[in-house]
Amino acid sequence: AKRNSLLRVDGCVLMVVCCQSANMLSNVCVKSALVVARSSPVESHKARASAPTRASRKTAGAKAAHLLASREFSGRAQLFSTASTTKCVQRVSMRTMCTAASTDEVKIVEVDLGDRTYPIYIGSGLNWGETLKKHVPGNTVLVVTNETIAPLYLDRAVKALSEDGKIRVETVVLPDGEKYKTLEVLNKVYDKALEARLDRQTTFVALGGGVIGDMTGYAAASYQRGVHFIQVPTTTMAMVDSSVGGKTGVNHPLGKNMIGAFYQPRCVMIDTEVLATLPDRELASGIAEVVKYGLIRDAEFFAWQEENMAALLGREPAALVEAIERSCVNKALVVAADEKEAGLRATLNLGHTFGHAIENNLGYGEWLHGEAVSAGMVMAADMSARLGWVEPALVDRTVNILKAANLPITPPAGLEKQQFMDTMAVDKKVANGKLRLILLKGPLGGCVFTDQFEKDKLVETIEAFVN
Repeated sequence: AKRNSLLRVDGCVLMVVCCQSANMLSNVCVKSALVVARSSPVESHKARASAPTRASRKTAGAKAAHLLASREFSGRAQLFSTASTTKCVQRVSMRTMCTAASTDEVKIVEVDLGDRTYPIYIGSGLNWGETLKKHVPGNTVLVVTNETIAPLYLDRAVKALSEDGKIRVETVVLPDGEKYKTLEVLNKVYDKALEARLDRQTTFVALGGGVIGDMTGYAAASYQRGVHFIQVPTTTMAMVDSSVGGKTGVNHPLGKNMIGAFYQPRCVMIDTEVLATLPDRELASGIAEVVKYGLIRDAEFFAWQEENMAALLGREPAALVEAIERSCVNKALVVAADEKEAGLRATLNLGHTFGHAIENNLGYGEWLHGEAVSAGMVMAADMSARLGWVEPALVDRTVNILKAANLPITPPAGLEKQQFMDTMAVDKKVANGKLRLILLKGPLGGCVFTDQFEKDKLVETIEAFVN
């Protein structure tokens, strides 16, 4: 990859990545062309929340092509390695796609998947009714939430969707926690949908964190072989990661997220106001995924986090919107290029193979997902250093930023080494009997997804951390 540029066309910003390889241009760059629309503060909530039309996107694209052919643009992009020997574009050095948010501004990041393209609305104090109803094609909605979120936001969601009398809204409240992310509990969603005689034009709305989003998405993918689906995340973890990209599913006693499907939502609505009620531990858990983006593909974002971690933990609105937006842009680029995790998307799982082993052996729900991923990222960084792929200083920076976020940097005591390794052996990223890992390589922002590593270094890392 040679360079990237930001083009301003009719109020939109286009990220264009120029590749030497025609194949990579086809498979990555064209799919990854994102339109990030920024709306200005206006009086009408409807105008604030409206997405760019398909016609305006085509016009913007045509103008961008003309500009590319007629002038030079500054910028840079960097390469990464994925799988064993395949070279592709992994990390684009991202610039801030929009200016700092204000409380009466909506930011829109599009996940470009052709005719399944959908917007991510980001802002503080969004108009829920105006934002959500335009993505409900039928006249019935099932809102799925949990016992923690229901007293806080369920009435607001129901009122927003039903106040004009055109939409019938049903609700189902599930128990809260990772340990309830099972097929047995998921049946409660199917039961409610069938009892309410909901048809294929129904929209399932996930109101909650990552567990609710994953379960609702899988229910939507499988109920009557597929109904519409909207994400309304209420945790940092869901806002920056799990609500974007269409991964849905439930856990199995032998493995995390082993039963599921790729199923994209019609939209994602992120209202940062709901983070005011999020416990500090949950807030920090989501920040682990924010740190991940900096480690694997966005060095500038990582440096920004080092400078602004106190602001994030202090829930400063501008810092939260900035972190969420940049995380969503990073993930949207990757999902657009590799929706079903053939290679590039797997890099978003840095630390997750180690982290899933922690969760599985400790018991789902004992640690939050982000806490396990945090310790897993330190283990991945440690192994990368043992392999000689990164400098020890990068491991230190990884440890320091996670400490600053009040996250664990080692697994809990009492885990058994052989059981830990056995759990890693049944990870979803195992292919043809070989464990593949996402490891750091080169300067900050570079990584590999590979099975080509010295196995004794993996053993050394596990022995150093698991006891």
